[in-house]
Amino acid sequence: MRRMAPVLVAGVVAVAAAGVWLGSGSASAGSLSGTLYRDPDSNVVRWVAANGGDSRAAVIRTNIASQPQARWFANFNISTAQQEAAAFVGAANAANQVPVISVYEITNRDCGGASAGGAPDLNQYQTWVGNFSRGLGNRLVVIILETDSIALQTCLNQQTLAARNAALSQATQTIKSANPNAKVYLDGGHSTWNSASEQANRLRAAGIQFADGFYTNVSNFNSTSSEVNYGRQIISALNGAGVSGKRQIIDTSRNGGAAGDWCGDDNTDRRLGRYPTLDTGDANIDGYLWVKLPGEADGCAFQAGSFQPQLAFSLANGVAPPVTPPSSPPPNSPPPSSSSPSTPPSSSSSSPNTPPGACSATYRIDSQWNNGFGATVTVRAGTSAIGSWIVRWTFANGQTISQLWNGVDTPSGAAHAVRNAPHNGTLGAGASTSFGFNGTWSGTNSTPTLTCTSP
Repeated sequence: MRRMAPVLVAGVVAVAAAGVWLGSGSASAGSLSGTLYRDPDSNVVRWVAANGGDSRAAVIRTNIASQPQARWFANFNISTAQQEAAAFVGAANAANQVPVISVYEITNRDCGGASAGGAPDLNQYQTWVGNFSRGLGNRLVVIILETDSIALQTCLNQQTLAARNAALSQATQTIKSANPNAKVYLDGGHSTWNSASEQANRLRAAGIQFADGFYTNVSNFNSTSSEVNYGRQIISALNGAGVSGKRQIIDTSRNGGAAGDWCGDDNTDRRLGRYPTLDTGDANIDGYLWVKLPGEADGCAFQAGSFQPQLAFSLANGVAPPVTPPSSPPPNSPPPSSSSPSTPPSSSSSSPNTPPGACSATYRIDSQWNNGFGATVTVRAGTSAIGSWIVRWTFANGQTISQLWNGVDTPSGAAHAVRNAPHNGTLGAGASTSFGFNGTWSGTNSTPTLTCTSP
């Protein structure tokens, strides 16, 4: 993702102190509420899990890996779009938390720059959006739609610009038609790029009237105060043009230090900004989010999107840790069904007589509806710590798993072998973790017998 050289906006007045924000502040005044979802399979979480002995790991774990961040959908694949969206959103729904998705699939993405890619053409783009939208469920999800697609137009002629604007407008309507509770935000650039009036005009051309608002500062470093003021100018310009009720999201992932050149790959004066929250206390601002993932490169010195632990450490080092409890991996209860569920009595099965150093596993059906059900498996270490685990069982009544989280399943017919995910394999003596899944059943939904081993 490119961030163009600064074009300063006249009259920017600081309305709040810049720097790192350490708490949730006053009650949310935006239109969103809830706990943001922490992606348990992000690059930073995987790196911390695999590099616990690295001298930088503790700081990165505490200040970055603990925090909710966006999941980027940037690898164009029409056939997997629905499944990938459903898996991520379903895990967040099961945790009763709010997922944030950054969609980055537009044709001619980044004008062919360091983050080039996306759909081969806009017809295929709309097919991808349609499939993706069908995986979004029916609960609150925040969609950051196509970073730089509106602020960066230098590679587009009049015809291709009109086609892109139409595509963004259609994508917004497709998403909101599939999930009326989805909140869609369009590209607002940032405060040192286009003027607020120009960006408002571009947003109108791209269908902001169908969206919930716009986002700014993704992958840039401008202070929160500058972005707040810039956003108010855009809102004012939109209101003046008859487009009201739009709100702003500000990316604060890397704006707690110096501003300046847009690329942060080799810059050591950047710092984490406000920790992610929907509790903004500002009626114009729906969230301070980490859209650009701290520690992932911009594409200058390193491959765009690659996780670089030294970049992450530079951002987090010396920054006060969050004072609110970090988001935890999801407590695996299944999302509610749109139909009226019938919840059976709780049932469980354990692996008995756990020897030292081994593990036990308990199976619980959380809820059941029509031909679907959700279950949680709790894994507990024995009298000694373990570094990994595998839970095995065989379904006796034709049950199938449609979606599983916090573990990696290797099925063979009715038999399943679920091993730990990177973040939850190591358990101290007597400690526990869990994984969950949604599945299908018919006739009888009996409880299988589980075995747990620690390889």
